[in-house]
Amino acid sequence: MIAKLKGLLDETGTDWAVIDVSGVGYLVHCSTKTLAALGEVGEACTVYTDLQVSETDMRLLGFAEAAERDWFRLLTQVQGVGSKVALAILSALSTGEVQAACSNGDAAMIARANGVGPKLAGRIVNELKDKAGALPGGGMAGATMAATPAGGASADAVSALENLGFKPAVAARAVAAAQGELGEDASEGDLIRVALKRAAG
Repeated sequence: MIAKLKGLLDETGTDWAVIDVSGVGYLVHCSTKTLAALGEVGEACTVYTDLQVSETDMRLLGFAEAAERDWFRLLTQVQGVGSKVALAILSALSTGEVQAACSNGDAAMIARANGVGPKLAGRIVNELKDKAGALPGGGMAGATMAATPAGGASADAVSALENLGFKPAVAARAVAAAQGELGEDASEGDLIRVALKRAAG
C-alpha cells in the first residue's frame, strides 16, 4: 500500500491535488486544510496517504500530517461515514478540534461539517469517545493543543494568530512549535510572540 508520497505539487482542485513523484502524477483527494498546507504549485511537498478500494472505485487520500490520516481512518470506521464525509469533517475542524469534540461528547462541533447531521454527529462522538485519547492531535492542530483545556494559553494563541489573518493550519503549527520550544507553562503572550516568528518565517 502507498503510505507516503514525496514530490512536487503539480496541480490542485477544490478537493484534490496531483503530486509529481519522479515524473509520475498521483491524484490524491484532500481536505481543504491539507490543500492549504501543501503550498504553491511547483513546490516540494509530502503527503501521507490512505488507499481506499471498493468494488467500483479506487482512490488515494492525501494528508499533510500523519495524525490527520489516523483520524480519517478512525472516522471512516463509524457507520455512515465514508471518505467524503470524513474529509468534510477534517476540512471543517482541525484534528485537535475533532479530538476535543469526541472526548467531550460535543456533537454540535462535529455537525459543523458539511453533510454531517446531528444524528450522525452524535454517533461519531459516541463511538470515538473512548478512542479519542489514544490519538495525537497532530501538528496541524498542535499536539499540545489537544491536551490543553478550552481557553488555555495555546488555544488562545492560535485564535490570536487566526485573527491576524493566518490560516488555521499555519497558526496551529506555529503555536505547537512555540510551545515545544517554550514548554507547557508558557504564557499566551510568549506563545504568540514566538509563534508569529515561526508563522512569518
